[in-house]
Amino acid sequence: MKIKILLLIVLTTLTLSAQQTLDKIVAVVDNEIILQSELDFQIGVYASQRQVDINTPGLKEQILNSMIEEKLIYAQADLDSITVSEDEINQRIDYQINTFTQQYGSIANIEKIYGMSIDRIKRELRDEVKKSLMSQRLQEKNFGKVEATRREVEDFYKSFKDSIGTIPEKVVIYHIFQNPKASEKLKKKFYDKAAALLDSIKAGKDFSELAKKYSDDPGSAAQGGDLGFVKKGVFYPEFEGAAFQLKVGELSGIVESPVGYHIIQMIERRGESINTRHILVKIKADENADLQSIDFLSEVRDSLQKGLGTFQYYAKKYSEDKDTSPFGGELGTFYISQLDKSLLDAVGKLKEGEIGFPKRLEYAPGTYGYHIVWLKSRVAQHKASLDSDYTEIKKLADDYKKQKEYLKWIDKIKSKIFWEVRS
Repeated sequence: MKIKILLLIVLTTLTLSAQQTLDKIVAVVDNEIILQSELDFQIGVYASQRQVDINTPGLKEQILNSMIEEKLIYAQADLDSITVSEDEINQRIDYQINTFTQQYGSIANIEKIYGMSIDRIKRELRDEVKKSLMSQRLQEKNFGKVEATRREVEDFYKSFKDSIGTIPEKVVIYHIFQNPKASEKLKKKFYDKAAALLDSIKAGKDFSELAKKYSDDPGSAAQGGDLGFVKKGVFYPEFEGAAFQLKVGELSGIVESPVGYHIIQMIERRGESINTRHILVKIKADENADLQSIDFLSEVRDSLQKGLGTFQYYAKKYSEDKDTSPFGGELGTFYISQLDKSLLDAVGKLKEGEIGFPKRLEYAPGTYGYHIVWLKSRVAQHKASLDSDYTEIKKLADDYKKQKEYLKWIDKIKSKIFWEVRS
């Protein structure tokens, strides 16, 4: 959320600047200023998110103090020689632009709304992003390892148990996931399509235009297949194995990953990060493949119902969710309110220990599979207690301790770095 708000603030400030709105300085912090327009905007964001009146007594002072503290932290980070790399800045900017692209639908729409090119928006963002990253790095350095001791957790609970209230209903869930398998004949059809596109590019067709027209990756097609700068570990291993070997401008062959066939081109390298573009031809399974996945999962469920093996055994052996299968299919512990609709539908009516029937799971736009879910345990909503909710209470105690340390720290910074509020 902070990332989105930061981008909103910067872009809105740019828009106000472009309109040459007369502004007033409301605060000075070291070599930085805070404008009335920036304060008004932040008040508006806060009030909208929390559905409160912008004229609430004390709200203006609260928001202004928060903005002053942010600039003080940056000033201290600068004094402490906290550094961030160009790769980190570029990655954060790319993330922010991608977030806004999803919200507004396209780069063209962002440019239209803010009246400037995407390259200029990125340039204008750079300074604020750098400051934000430096401030985060300094806070991590000072408070990242701050933890409450067992005694402090117990004292926190005694002091605040009445205000902690109830712990929402919690569930521990596991699943076994299967991707529908396309037949070899069907796979060849999609491979041939990818091969034809590769031949067209080699013959001189524009990569970007072909990506916009034919790529099945909704996240990058509108940008001509551009995936932005990333380090290793973001994409499928098969994709990265080919992409990181390419030279600038070089095309890959046809690369198969779990989602389909890729044609990859290297755009630029920056240290350990690469900027590539791709055209994805998804391997779309037919109805028969869906039925085979459902039948297989039904057979696994029947075996478990008969007591033949454990859920963890089958998950390790058959689940195609690479993130959870090594751990026996464990998805984790969740409050009911944290579950998205698909998982809520899967576990909502299950009793503790039950295994649901196969259900469709869409894990990316247009990309799906089927899974069976085991509700290992369900803990009803209850009043917080140290015995059953120590982990949750410790997190609250950790945050409480960090906040106390932060207040002492910010007071020290305020005594060392110049700042003032101007009426």
